[in-house]
Amino acid sequence: MKIAITTWGNRVSPVFDAAKTLLIADIENQSIHSKKYEVFEPHDIIALVALLNREKVTALVCGAISEPYATRLVENRIRMFAFVTGNAMDVLNCLAMHHIIKPAFMMPGCTQLPEMPLA
Repeated sequence: MKIAITTWGNRVSPVFDAAKTLLIADIENQSIHSKKYEVFEPHDIIALVALLNREKVTALVCGAISEPYATRLVENRIRMFAFVTGNAMDVLNCLAMHHIIKPAFMMPGCTQLPEMPLA
């Protein structure tokens, strides 16, 4: 499974609309098999969907995201995990090993813990 994380430096970008870089990782058997960074324009949602589809990304992890952008991604079969915070590699490792985003990675005030079936 391929996952994309919006990044700002080495962290999950706190706001999707301000992100400029995606960390794209391939996860298999509870480990990260490959990763790379791609530059993107968050306001060009059509180009982002095309990039995610071309890379065969099935899930996007990000911080806060506006509803129109989230809706467009979900309409294009990209699973959303929003309101996530913390070091991007720590979040990625947690997803690879545990298939969930732990409470420590959720933004303050967010209590829903999204599960990510990686099978």
